[in-house]
Amino acid sequence: MSGNHDGIPAGVLSSLRREGLDTVERAFAYHGGADLDKPGLGHRRRTRLEIADDDGRTHVLYLKRYGPERIVSALRRWVRHGRLASAARVEFENIRRARAAGVATMRAVHCGEEPCPIGAKRSFLVVTSVPGEALERCFEGFLARHRAGGRVADVTRRLARLVRTLHDAGYVHCDLYASHVFLDDSADTPRLHLIDLARMFRPSLRRRRWYVKDLAQLKYSMPPAWVAGSWQAFLAEYFPGVSAPAVRRFDRSVDRKVASIRRRAERRRSRARGARP
Repeated sequence: MSGNHDGIPAGVLSSLRREGLDTVERAFAYHGGADLDKPGLGHRRRTRLEIADDDGRTHVLYLKRYGPERIVSALRRWVRHGRLASAARVEFENIRRARAAGVATMRAVHCGEEPCPIGAKRSFLVVTSVPGEALERCFEGFLARHRAGGRVADVTRRLARLVRTLHDAGYVHCDLYASHVFLDDSADTPRLHLIDLARMFRPSLRRRRWYVKDLAQLKYSMPPAWVAGSWQAFLAEYFPGVSAPAVRRFDRSVDRKVASIRRRAERRRSRARGARP
């Protein structure tokens, strides 16, 4: 575990070695931590770890293991990133790029990959946790608690700035649902962090299309009460100085994409209902 590890204390890195999380073989044989189940993970496995460093301090980390994948997935990453790389390596580098661009996100601790043929490469990634809870889980309660105050407006501005910072750097998230934005509301100033950067990339063509997709995913997944009351404020912060007609045109494109996402979600639900015995 040599090289730049994004400011991670050396004691954490040595603890990972002791836990057997320094090579692909040992990482995939690891049985500690608590696995996190989530629909659609496929060949991926996510595990929450509590690791004590050399000074006895406990750190919450996440281990993401990527099993052998289809060749088409590896080729898609090649097209997007310009080189062949494992899923873990791409996410590891995406985290560092996002942080360098000023996006609040986790830290990349370590990754490893097998030098196997394309489409059959196992890889793993260890990242830090971020404070708070996903908007998907906590934002309804947040809105209920702060309905009469300015804290909702503050979070709305911060959310728009978070997404704008990513997009201004030329990147898109490609999975920008409320489940991937964490809100820490425990201090005087709320904090937001973006997670799950596995699909993030920098499009060279049709960037507007990708920005629309990111915002549509966010709009679709946020509580309807927030969309009704705060979406226009979000757009005003996301588009500083842009004319109102241009913002409206962009928002209409977002709404068309939201409708498409909603139709696909309904088809998936219908198939799931039909598959039940």
